[in-house]
Amino acid sequence: MPKKRRRSWNGRVESLPNSLIFLLLLLLLLMLLILILILNPCDLHKITGEIMSKSKIMSKSKSKIKSKSKNEESTPEFTSHECRNYPMRPELKEYNYDRLMGDTLKTAARLAACSEKEREYTYRYIPEYRDTTRTFFNMGEPGILLLKLLDTYYDNLLTAKDQGKTIVATTFCNSPAILHAMNLVPATFEILTAIGSMLWKRGMFEYMDYCVEVGMPETSCSSQRGFLGAYLAGLTEQIDLIVCDTPGVCDTNANAFAFASTFLDKPYFQLNYPSSIGDQRSQKYHIDDYKAMIRFLEEHTGNKLDYDRLGEIIKEIDRQDELIADLEDMLLLVPTPVPPMFNVAIYGGRFTFSGRPEYTELLECMVRIARQNAEAGISGITSGEEKLRVYMCYIDHYTVDLNYWNYLDQRGIAHIGSILSKNYREGNEYVRDMPESGYGTDASSPEAMLDTIAQMNARLPMVRSIRGPYDKKGMWLEESLACAKLYQADCVVYNGTPGCRNTWGMVKPYARDMERQGYPVHIMYGDAFDDRVESWQASRERLDEFFHVRGLL
Repeated sequence: MPKKRRRSWNGRVESLPNSLIFLLLLLLLLMLLILILILNPCDLHKITGEIMSKSKIMSKSKSKIKSKSKNEESTPEFTSHECRNYPMRPELKEYNYDRLMGDTLKTAARLAACSEKEREYTYRYIPEYRDTTRTFFNMGEPGILLLKLLDTYYDNLLTAKDQGKTIVATTFCNSPAILHAMNLVPATFEILTAIGSMLWKRGMFEYMDYCVEVGMPETSCSSQRGFLGAYLAGLTEQIDLIVCDTPGVCDTNANAFAFASTFLDKPYFQLNYPSSIGDQRSQKYHIDDYKAMIRFLEEHTGNKLDYDRLGEIIKEIDRQDELIADLEDMLLLVPTPVPPMFNVAIYGGRFTFSGRPEYTELLECMVRIARQNAEAGISGITSGEEKLRVYMCYIDHYTVDLNYWNYLDQRGIAHIGSILSKNYREGNEYVRDMPESGYGTDASSPEAMLDTIAQMNARLPMVRSIRGPYDKKGMWLEESLACAKLYQADCVVYNGTPGCRNTWGMVKPYARDMERQGYPVHIMYGDAFDDRVESWQASRERLDEFFHVRGLL
């Protein structure tokens, strides 16, 4: 039998047996088979989709993704849990996360109709969220209304598809007012993560880890990674499109939404944040940006912006701003009649139901309770004794059982607000010290209404305060000093997440400058949403140490 011949490295001609060729071909075939098994068609779809989406989705921050026509043959949509069995306990995949949280909140809210004895009996059967529920009810009527508000938020998500409504993913620094005016259902990542972190003893850890497994950097903000992990795993209601902005210079926030859009091929629009506020040029740019966002929403949902409805929402925001101003005024009193938990209710309601009557009802109730305390001359602290006043210069702590707020209440520490709770409506006391930092409302025309919403959005937390150098005029340091002085803070506490790189990059000089002005500063080194970074017990001990070493308690 003739043999194939080849030339060796030293110039000699050698024979290559057919059996060896056969073995080489067999080895090549086996390698190809292994490659196919590792990269199944679903993975290949994902890899090629990511490559193609780079040019298709976001060459600019606001590029539009055209919807596929009905006649166009479309590639089947895959979710990550169908593509690869990434590490997540199988039992976690058995539950729709939105349904799980929605049912939990609904059960808790129903306890409002029960007697105190019936509630205590029921707590035996809800050990996972017993202490959180008890904290809400300890707030009295405002706690019950807050529970019902969160229950309604999830109910809107869970019934959206049955009602033919579009679910829009968004961020806490993008006012939901426009979405409400267009009859769209917002799904705010940070709010949905915080709810899980506070309600669930197991926390959002596995969802956060899953998000990292599919490609989101571990150094990104945990406030998005929690709910985003559940969403990418296909364990939430199906989001139809994504509309967000960049809160200040927070790149991890923008990246989280861009990642979600790319990974599951969802239409995506990102508002730019204003590099400055109050001047005519930036105001025009911001309103033009809002108009582009509205065109995007109209194109992808088929819903037109109802300006009559938007006018009603702005009128409701007017009423809400008045009520928040009343609470802010009562926070000025020493002792303040406002309980610590009221602060989370102020911004939690604003981020979910701005311009909606549910939020107005909650604010009216809080104002009524605080006024009763003020007229009686008592503190909002449960013991009635205010020992210390703390200003949270950034965000609060959201891990299980509402431990942080209970800690403040038990130690007699008044929570006089945070970067999240402050409202920059023109006329507020601290806004007067920072000209051009406030916003007004005008519902006289469509153009005026859009300008109102755009300028209100530009004054939301972080968009307003973290736009550049911490010590620039109108930024973080000036705001903190104005609030600490006005509200007679005894000290300032910083809390964030490891993903808050922009504030971490300047928190030390910020703390130094605050200390020079006479305000002791404590930097918490945990994660507001993830107890694994630093346990609540460790955070509590460090807070106690700070208060005692600095002679505050």
